[in-house]
Amino acid sequence: METEGARTDRLGLLLDQFDHAREMAQVRLAGLGDEEYLWEPVPGCWSIRRRGEAATPRAFGPGEWVLDLGAPDIPPNEYAEVARQAASGMTVDKIAEDWSVSVERVEQVLAHTGAPEPDETPVTTIAWRLAHLHYCFAGRWEWSFGERRQEPKLLVDFTPSAALALERFWALIDRWRDSVAAVTEEQLDTVGFSRYPYGSDPDDPFIAVLSGNNLEFIHHMAEIALLRDLWRTRFTTPG
Repeated sequence: METEGARTDRLGLLLDQFDHAREMAQVRLAGLGDEEYLWEPVPGCWSIRRRGEAATPRAFGPGEWVLDLGAPDIPPNEYAEVARQAASGMTVDKIAEDWSVSVERVEQVLAHTGAPEPDETPVTTIAWRLAHLHYCFAGRWEWSFGERRQEPKLLVDFTPSAALALERFWALIDRWRDSVAAVTEEQLDTVGFSRYPYGSDPDDPFIAVLSGNNLEFIHHMAEIALLRDLWRTRFTTPG
C-alpha cells in the first residue's frame, strides 16, 4: 500500500526508516579523517587496535587490526529486554546462552527491582562504533541471505583507514538493503529466517530482526554524530 508516494506496508515502513537514517548518516560522516576516526576522547576507550595491543580480553578480527570486546555481561539498559525474553517463555538457561553469561547473572537481573543502575560501559571511538555496525550487518547478511555458516567475527577485516572502512561499510549496507527489499510477507513472519548466532534471531520473526537492526544502525550513527561534534569543538571549550 502507498499513500501519496509513501509506502505504508510493514516492509516499506522499515525500508523508509532505514533509508532516511542512512541518508543522514552519510552526510554526517562526510570528510571523516583517520585521526578523528581513531580519536580516543577519554582514557580507557574501546577502539580498533593492532593485534597484540588490544586492551580487552575478547578482542577479535581476522587480520592485523582487531575490535576491542570485554567480558560478557548484561548491561542495565538491557534488563527490560531480559525480562521480555523471560515473559515470552525463554528459559533462564536459554537467556544465559543468548547473552553468554551465567544462569546466576540472569537470575540476578530478573530479580532486580527498581530503576536500573546507570550503565558503566566504556566510551568507544568512531572506529569502534563503525566496525561494530559493520560486523553486525555482515553477520546478519551471511546468516539471513548467505550460506549461514561463516563466523560473523571473521567476516570484516578492520582497518585504521577511515576512507577504506566507509567504502567497505556502505557497500555492505547496499547489499543488505537490496536483500531486505526482496523479502516476502511470508519471510517477514518466519521465525528463524535469520540464524545469526549472537542474540535471539533464531527465535524471532524476521520483521523483529529488521526492526532491531534499524534501531542498532540509528543509535550508533547518532553516537558517531555526537563524537564528530565533540571532535570539531575539542579546542574551543574554555579551560
